[in-house]
Amino acid sequence: MPWSQIKPDMDEPDYGRDNGLDGRRVTYAAATREALAQALSLDERVFVMGQGVDDPSGMFGASRGLHLEFGNERVFDTPLAETALTGVAVGAALAGMRPVYMHNRPDFLFLALDQLANHAAKWRFMFGGAAPSVPLVIWACIGRGWGSAAQHSQALQGIFQHIPGLKLVMPSTCHDAKGLMLAAIKDDNPVVIIDHRFNFKNKGIVPEDPYLVPLGKGIVRRPGRDVTVAAFSHLVADAYMAAEELAREDGIEVEVIDPRSIRPLDEELILGSLARTGRLVVADTGWKTGGVTAEVAALAAEKGFASLKAPVARVASPDLPTPAGYTLEAAYYVGKDQIKDAVRRVARA
Repeated sequence: MPWSQIKPDMDEPDYGRDNGLDGRRVTYAAATREALAQALSLDERVFVMGQGVDDPSGMFGASRGLHLEFGNERVFDTPLAETALTGVAVGAALAGMRPVYMHNRPDFLFLALDQLANHAAKWRFMFGGAAPSVPLVIWACIGRGWGSAAQHSQALQGIFQHIPGLKLVMPSTCHDAKGLMLAAIKDDNPVVIIDHRFNFKNKGIVPEDPYLVPLGKGIVRRPGRDVTVAAFSHLVADAYMAAEELAREDGIEVEVIDPRSIRPLDEELILGSLARTGRLVVADTGWKTGGVTAEVAALAAEKGFASLKAPVARVASPDLPTPAGYTLEAAYYVGKDQIKDAVRRVARA
């Protein structure tokens, strides 16, 4: 049974660039697990903790069997005490370890926010850069689908992008799920990775050897001349499919860009694409007000205004809690159709 009737499992689009063409086709979950296994093998300072990381299902498959391979001292379950355990992870990072703290849902990162925002993110600034670094990875997966509802399906990247000192990434492909995880673990700063459950059974090409995808560096997924769509997480694939359909149906050539990182944001990628097309649509799974789409639109207004031929269009979740019922849930989530509508609006403006 698929995770959600709203979003079917699929092979990733053939983006044709930076997609590990010499690798194997594996699931998104398997790519994430491989990154963790390789990090644990290569660096004895790395350990993985979180609710359910040693469960047979292994955090949606992302940590399956790691505790058997590396032992319960390096991969271990934790109590439902996010505030305290985030403090433990911060302390371990300050002591020279490289913890990966995995959460089933971003919703419960609210309980960890004090440790993240007031300690991990600020530590080096408070000591003028002379204090130890905080090489901490916080991973969480947006759990949308099958009635997860208001308290188990929130996309909170708009909140975490606001905090100086935190890095924030949202992978969209199997290739990047592995490469961004390895880069985050190697980074000396606290990094929040927000994944999306819609990606986890998708399959893509992933190299077997370890590799890094640079934080703060995005990529053009599809070149185009008429409209830029900057999309995040699973909406990158939706944007790509929307672009292919718009080319056939309307003759509109859409350039799809994937910033990969939200903080630091690849401004050069976004502004360069906007300069080529003159029109911008931003698509994100989070809420519209004060979210990622607002930040990218502000960037276009502040630094790319001379390139704009039309107002920026935003595709984002309504400013409402996520409903539980299937009909309401299907209406709540944004995807390919909403992206197509937004592109048509700005193309005709």
